[in-house]
Amino acid sequence: MKIGLFKSIVILLIVTTFVGCQSSRSKQVLSNPNIVFIYLDDLGYGDIGAYGATEIETPAMDALANGGVRFTNGYASSATCTPSRYALLTGVYPWRNKDAAILPGTAPLIIGTDQMTVPKMLKEQGYKTAIVGKWHLGLGSGVVDWNERVTPGPNEVGFDYSYIMAATQDRVPTVYIDNGYVDGLDKNDPIKISYTSNFEGEPTGKDNPELLTMKWHHGHNNSIVNGIPRIGYMKGGENAKWSDVDMADHFLAKAQAYVKENANKEKPFFLYYAMQQPHVPRTPHPRFAGKSGMGPRGDVILEADWCIGEFIKTLEEEGLMENTFIVLSSDNGPVLNDGYYDDAVEKLGSHKPAGALRGGKYSLFEAGTRVPFITYWKGTIQPQVSDALVCQIDLFASLAALTGSENTISDSENLLAALLGVSDKGRNELILEASSRTAYRRGSWVMIPPYEGASTNKLVNIELGNDTVYQLYNLDEDISQLRNVAGKHPNKLKEMVEGFNAIRGHERLNNYTLELK
Repeated sequence: MKIGLFKSIVILLIVTTFVGCQSSRSKQVLSNPNIVFIYLDDLGYGDIGAYGATEIETPAMDALANGGVRFTNGYASSATCTPSRYALLTGVYPWRNKDAAILPGTAPLIIGTDQMTVPKMLKEQGYKTAIVGKWHLGLGSGVVDWNERVTPGPNEVGFDYSYIMAATQDRVPTVYIDNGYVDGLDKNDPIKISYTSNFEGEPTGKDNPELLTMKWHHGHNNSIVNGIPRIGYMKGGENAKWSDVDMADHFLAKAQAYVKENANKEKPFFLYYAMQQPHVPRTPHPRFAGKSGMGPRGDVILEADWCIGEFIKTLEEEGLMENTFIVLSSDNGPVLNDGYYDDAVEKLGSHKPAGALRGGKYSLFEAGTRVPFITYWKGTIQPQVSDALVCQIDLFASLAALTGSENTISDSENLLAALLGVSDKGRNELILEASSRTAYRRGSWVMIPPYEGASTNKLVNIELGNDTVYQLYNLDEDISQLRNVAGKHPNKLKEMVEGFNAIRGHERLNNYTLELK
């Protein structure tokens, strides 16, 4: 379907929804809906009730899933965070950008300031745009001076308003950045950051275990902030450092304030609400500590769900639910021990973060990239479960269709009809990525090329999908990917390799004919 027809469908739906039901705050019906991305961090396919979790309660996320479209074949583009976030905002496969890998907190911005992005495209269509939460796409263009305005960043790639953390909760700098400026910084206590060497006299997790409230397992043994050892070294900025246990509340308050400020105005808004849970370090507020029975990982999932519920309440109170299109998903699959001892493994019990899927974060198996994927639009989207193949990379083209934009990105497909629940047709094929390795899905089949390297990341106890031979799985028959059927289906394997090569091009795999003999 062409963009104009999609637009006509959506306008008809909006008009039908809003006839005789205008907001008490404004009699103007917006021509385009508000758009909200709720993006979680390391949330697995099986981590919420609507996707089969029985050991943890997630009523807010379940309400969105049960009231909208719950996709069973929804994907992040990558099995790690930075690449997925790059694809989400640009509509471009992350493997096309060599810098789209897990970044240190000092990495330069990896989205070009001249590059089209979702917020830029929506601004052209009259939207106000904002990000609240995790960024992790780099800042600046060289060595960053954290004591001055940090630029370029989110504001330079399309966001009118940005309130972020630079990278992840386990990396320095451990400060919030408000439209490029460190929030609460005392210029008499300047910030210094290094990812190569410590600053004289500064304690570290490795050398000063007596100062820790959270014990590191691997990799997280540098500067200590709030008793938690981090990745990287930091000195100064004491007044600006965040409180870990208050982070969820802090980001929630910023997201709520943005909604209230922009509710029922002449311009619709786009809000990218990028939550930090359940990424490490898991630091639930005392209200949630111990509530899940599964340790901090379970607790922060409960906390994230509560935050989502409170955010939805704000939309309801502002009269925005019937004119807000919501997408909820995760940047990659689950991981338990990802650098700290926090009982995530010991207290897991019978909970299965990946559901029936194999692998997890960092993996080419399904659990690396198949994630919760929900669309919700009260009164417009009818509750349903969809098996359509959809990917976060397609949100660019789909939102362009929704808003009437003529911008296109070759990797991003217009799946608006599927996202609105008026079609069960999704993508035909998709490249999936994990730490620069890629696999190929077409229909119900997945092909993983041969890759050297360990089969399992022993530090996190996750199978990576590496093997010396081609792997082929029929997900309709074997969703857990337990049976490699490449040998039984040589013609299908040949077809899959050719399809993969047609997209990857520059990294062709021409040895498949030899292996099929």
